[in-house]
Amino acid sequence: MTISSKEYGFIRIAAISPEMKPGDIDFNLMHILSSLEKAIESSCHIAVFPEMAITGYTIGDLLYQDIIHKETLKALLKIAEFTEENDITAVVGAPIVDNGMLFNCAVLISSGKILGVIPKTFICNSNEYYEERWFSSDQDRVSEIVVINGVEIPFGANNLFRVKDIGLIVGIEICEDLWSVIPPSSFQALSGANIILNLSASDEYLGKADYRRNLVKIHSSKILAGYVYCSCGPNESSTDVTFANHNILSENGVLLKESKRFSFETIMTIADFDLEKIKNDRLKNNSYANKDSIKSYEIIDFEISDRTLYSLERNISKYPFVPEDFNKRAEICKEIFNIQTAGLLKRIKTIGCKNVVIGISGGLDSTLALLVCYKAFNLAGLEPKGIKTITMPGFGTTERTKNNAEKLAELLGTELITIDIKDAVNQHFKDINHPADQYDIVYENSQARERTQILMDYANKVNGIVVGTGDLSELALGWCTYNGDQMSMYGVNSGVPKTLVKYIIETQALEEFTGEFSEILFDICSTPISPELLPKGKNDEIIQETEKSVGPYVLNDFFLYYFVRMNYSPQKILILAINIFNKEYNNEFIRTTLISFYKRFFTQQFKRSAMPDGIKVGSIALSPRGDWRMPSDASFELWIKEIKKINLELI
Repeated sequence: MTISSKEYGFIRIAAISPEMKPGDIDFNLMHILSSLEKAIESSCHIAVFPEMAITGYTIGDLLYQDIIHKETLKALLKIAEFTEENDITAVVGAPIVDNGMLFNCAVLISSGKILGVIPKTFICNSNEYYEERWFSSDQDRVSEIVVINGVEIPFGANNLFRVKDIGLIVGIEICEDLWSVIPPSSFQALSGANIILNLSASDEYLGKADYRRNLVKIHSSKILAGYVYCSCGPNESSTDVTFANHNILSENGVLLKESKRFSFETIMTIADFDLEKIKNDRLKNNSYANKDSIKSYEIIDFEISDRTLYSLERNISKYPFVPEDFNKRAEICKEIFNIQTAGLLKRIKTIGCKNVVIGISGGLDSTLALLVCYKAFNLAGLEPKGIKTITMPGFGTTERTKNNAEKLAELLGTELITIDIKDAVNQHFKDINHPADQYDIVYENSQARERTQILMDYANKVNGIVVGTGDLSELALGWCTYNGDQMSMYGVNSGVPKTLVKYIIETQALEEFTGEFSEILFDICSTPISPELLPKGKNDEIIQETEKSVGPYVLNDFFLYYFVRMNYSPQKILILAINIFNKEYNNEFIRTTLISFYKRFFTQQFKRSAMPDGIKVGSIALSPRGDWRMPSDASFELWIKEIKKINLELI
């Protein structure tokens, strides 16, 4: 499949550390131009080169040589000629002379023209660096223009570069600018820059690479922007310093791509930056409404062409809530579990509660909630007998789930109560004159509400609270019975998406428990997801599988993440889903499931508007008191209309 870069807000940028020789401008230019050709072949819009890439950063007092300055200007013009014949924008580092001063500059070149020259603001002059010997700061310049080949070029760090039709605004800073107390890019971002390019010559010593990587990630997170850090390679190494072509491309705190270091050959690191994601994150951040921090910038417009992207140079995970790395996932799962536990523990301490009531089914959600209760009671110094675990067999309860629930309660030492609901529900069917063999929504919800009534009344009996088990994905889809399992006195799973629940349980099984306990937890994780409301099969198998009704949770959680967290358009969510899931599901199934997701999310908002207190654990939460405010009667037609108009045959 193909993706239009402009239509979906992607900008592809290459950070290039070319093979070079300090002082050999012809050699350096040759490798810059050949690198640009490769960047074009890779469908890049912009190519960024290191600080002083044309001459080399380490040429020292050779910077005083007039031949260096003349050949530098010739090289810039040749790069300009290349961009006129080829569709790419280049940003290269070069020394520029103006009004008797020498400046360490970034030069932006596009469509055959040098569009702007940005001098370095903070001149590094400590330890192994002594740039003040040669360079003046942007703060020292006396002109807003510099003349190159008879043409007046905008000159100064107060220039930003804009592509109007896609909302791209590029800010540029150079090496030490980022390491300063308040980097120039902070003000650039507040003034609209959403991609920052940093041309660097950063040497290596023990621990610096980690610091540099974290610096780029954290700064891109603070300014909510894409950040391209492009540094020179080991060919610059000389005398007492070594360089390592450490290129880092980060977006809003997320590392998109990073180069391998210490390569003497040309290294090109490419990533697709998502302008829509950057925009949406900024819309939610009040810092960008603080106009007192904005400086005055000149805007220079340029153009880039659309690119057909056959794959994305960024990670689009099938499981956006679940880290792919095992160790990272285990760390996240433990953190979430601790957040859940702390939230419940605070509630218990606040109300002086020594008993909690929880309905257990042998399914994922109730198991996780039970483990949270157990840990909270342990930390509070309360006996596990205060956890009243109630199993309520119904028409669809299987022996497998029932046995797992009972064994779990027994091993934890909780008080187990079994209350069969079949007779009570059948009596209710008689009371409302509903056929007992009519397997409709009444049949299902009557069981859910009967169970909730039992839990609530038993909680009153023992002076406790009902701990809710419903998860974030169920709340998003409305896959809960209003005034049934939708209701509790405190929801410990309400911030946990379904695709993450089993991994939290598995982490507990691996790190907190052993033997039979772990075996039960793993068996629960492998049990088909079901509310067990419809009659079971002849061989005690689960007939009613949730994902056959609402669609695969892996798809629904993917939709949820990009709809609520990223605020992507339906068209963009669909195109990404097709790109990621095309081997598992056909295009029409993905579209149908997305339509179902939107309809359920909109029409079931009334359940979330009345949801009880619950624990937020991640960047997405649907509490009407916190992260998500939406009218219960909002229309979904706009979203469905856009999805339906997409011609799947053209994808």
